[in-house]
Amino acid sequence: MSDEMVFYTHPWSRGRIARWMLEEVGADYRVETLEYGGSMKAPDYLAINPMGKVPAIVHRGVVVTECAAICAYLADAFPSAGLAPAVGDPARGTYLRWMFFAAGPLEAAVTAKSLGLLAPPEKAGQAGYGSYEDTVAALEQAVSGDGFICGERFTAADVYVGSQIGWGLQFGTVPDRPAFAAYFDRIKDRPARVRAGELDDALAAALKG
Repeated sequence: MSDEMVFYTHPWSRGRIARWMLEEVGADYRVETLEYGGSMKAPDYLAINPMGKVPAIVHRGVVVTECAAICAYLADAFPSAGLAPAVGDPARGTYLRWMFFAAGPLEAAVTAKSLGLLAPPEKAGQAGYGSYEDTVAALEQAVSGDGFICGERFTAADVYVGSQIGWGLQFGTVPDRPAFAAYFDRIKDRPARVRAGELDDALAAALKG
């Protein structure tokens, strides 16, 4: 089976998170750029991701979608990058906890707030995120201090959580609190993130013609 990595993306999508992770692990990959409402909904891509959304990767015949899953998969598939605590390491629980917190409650709460669809207080228990305020408070706890999600070690959880915070600060979907700004400052200049951003910016410029 081929070891080729194929990365399906669009430069103005959550594919930017996956690209950062690909650069962090040093993977060789081929880029397939898809268009909204066009090739993303074409039958050949729907066979890969029935949601018709990006990003997705195909590696050794395995399809992985959803950014948190892509980050977790790549960290395990490229262990030499050191971006995931090993099974049995107590830090792995913290790593998984906050990565999937960001993929679940955080993204749901931020999206609901942006659309004006937050659960009313009397029905907050029915929402996976509870309340927006509680979700943001939990996120603040995760990134308070001087290190990363798993202490002094940068991991794939920081790629995913950090991307959510970076976008949230840029677009105002998370409050501009000192803990968020300080955490993002610790990760924003990582060479892999800078490189990934340059690649996506160049791709966006090429698509504009």
